[in-house]
Amino acid sequence: MDFSKLQATSKITDQWSYPQAQANRSGLLAVSPGHKLYWEEYGNPDGEPVMFLHGGPGGACAPVMSRFFNPDRYRVILFDQRGCGKSVPTVASAGPKIALSDNTTDHLVDDINALRTALAIDGKMHVFGGSWGSTLALVYAIRHPQNVASLVLRGIFLGTREDLLYMYQGNAAVFAETPFALTEPGAYVTYPEEWKAFVEVIPPADRGDIMGAYKAIFDMIPQSEAERERQLQAAVAWSVWEGTISNMIPDNADSGKFGEPDFALSFAQIEAHFFANDLFLEPDYIVRHAAALAGVPIHIVHGRFDQVCPLPQASRLAATLTELGAPPATFIMTNAGHSAMERQTAMALTAIMDGLPRL
Repeated sequence: MDFSKLQATSKITDQWSYPQAQANRSGLLAVSPGHKLYWEEYGNPDGEPVMFLHGGPGGACAPVMSRFFNPDRYRVILFDQRGCGKSVPTVASAGPKIALSDNTTDHLVDDINALRTALAIDGKMHVFGGSWGSTLALVYAIRHPQNVASLVLRGIFLGTREDLLYMYQGNAAVFAETPFALTEPGAYVTYPEEWKAFVEVIPPADRGDIMGAYKAIFDMIPQSEAERERQLQAAVAWSVWEGTISNMIPDNADSGKFGEPDFALSFAQIEAHFFANDLFLEPDYIVRHAAALAGVPIHIVHGRFDQVCPLPQASRLAATLTELGAPPATFIMTNAGHSAMERQTAMALTAIMDGLPRL
């Protein structure tokens, strides 16, 4: 049988509007006695500033993320949040006790303003964020609306407990006895083999709270090679689960950065740290404070088949804004999954940036 004509990927390939460029400059910015942020600048040094907020929490930026933006028009700032990517220290390089200290949502919001000051961004800027980056962008705009010309958001993550349970808990509690039971909503329904690999890292007796069980492994101070291997195995499983299900058509043959030990150790442990602390936000923070966003144009792109941050989160945000008399300027549902690199999503985000009113 010939399956060669089936769609093999949902990722963007040669549909980009703008070529990959080199960074104009880069640096490390000390934001506290224990943390330095790595940043890069792309595009027009005199252009409209764009602050790019990556996902996770615990992810990192990559040069390809500059391709959403017209390099003649925009001055694009990519940076790795505390403990991530090329920022220092990371969990992989220094361990969680050091890398997770002074690492909360409040700190990350303050870091955005520190970057603004260091890079001489005086007026309003566009804030562009996806997944956790959308959460951080919304929190920033709620607290500092005077600095935000527009929010361009992808894969809305409101960060409620039910949002996390959908992705990480699912049917885990009964998986050992009835692995195919549809007992709870969850991403496991769409990605059963990937779910099996994620769940089976945790012993059956501990699966009533998968996130808690993983966090216990991450909090362990390894005393032997076997314990270090156990911790790394858990971090890679956590990281690969999210990375794989981020695409509507997963590439199971190549987990990319999500399977790399150093990335996985930092990514998984920072996520677990934030999730165990409810993102360091009061319950339902974004919806409860959405009125502060009334003067900010908000553009939303969300994959209809997103299983990391399911579509109802974007719909709820849009409905909340509409009820406040400030509906989103754009709300596009693409035939895509979660990743910003899904073809339709990447093209929609680029089109939005191309169409924004000039500052």
